[in-house]
Amino acid sequence: MIKRSFTLSQKRSLLGILFILPWLLGFLFLFLSPFLQSIQFSFSELKVAPNGYDLSFIGLDNYHHAIRIDPNFNRILTESVTEMVYNVPMILFFSLFAATLLNSKFKGRALARAIFFLPVILASGAIEEAQSAGLIQLTGSSQIAQELGEQQNGFDPMILVSILGNSGIPLGFIEYIVTAVNRIYEIIRSSGVQILIFLAALQSVPSTMYEVAKMEGATAYESFWKITFPMVSPLILTNVIYTIIDSFADSQVTQYIYETAFTSQNFGLSAAMAWMYTIVVSIILVVVGFVISKRVFYYN
Repeated sequence: MIKRSFTLSQKRSLLGILFILPWLLGFLFLFLSPFLQSIQFSFSELKVAPNGYDLSFIGLDNYHHAIRIDPNFNRILTESVTEMVYNVPMILFFSLFAATLLNSKFKGRALARAIFFLPVILASGAIEEAQSAGLIQLTGSSQIAQELGEQQNGFDPMILVSILGNSGIPLGFIEYIVTAVNRIYEIIRSSGVQILIFLAALQSVPSTMYEVAKMEGATAYESFWKITFPMVSPLILTNVIYTIIDSFADSQVTQYIYETAFTSQNFGLSAAMAWMYTIVVSIILVVVGFVISKRVFYYN
């Protein structure tokens, strides 16, 4: 009996296939049919009938209506893309900074990590669903924490503007920093998963690299940019893709598409909006992924 041996490349390909197999099976058996139906709906006018629904093919009319006639879709889509452009760098910078701090050795590190991940649980909807079902009640400090999360942090932006303005920093960059400070709670709430991913990347960096760099007289700043940053760059690409998708998953556009379908009962138009939204997100992901992947360092 001849025993076949796989090369390293074939083993990695097989592991990749096994890794995506659950998703692939779920897509084929659960999402493929609605996926194809949404394409059909976007080119049709759907009318609810006693026996289900009737479809009338109208070509690109739904797409034309969404782009040229609907008064809100273009504005909301543009605002969502602009907000994504602002949010993604803020979340990535904060996540990498927080992960670097949490990766250092200090007492209470496990508690600090749990605190940074807590906003993800609070923002997941589980707490809100449990409260609406009467399983938990907000009292005392919980209610105060919720109110603080909804309020502005009381920061006066003119103080930071005056400080940074005297240092010669460009006005556009100052405006970006002030915006990040004013939205710090939103940034922290959206950074939990990214912090965990960066933590996993930082813990996988061989400690011998830092030991050699220290022996060679490298400073902490040089070690970060010459060792840490290149080693976590593959996970930077992962976090960028994840953050972009996460920012679009619960945006104003998705809410508007939902209202168009289930409030206005215009399912064909909502399907066309959803597909245009998907195309825009896909183009952004392809462009960003292509640009960043050219600068990613892979350690073998």
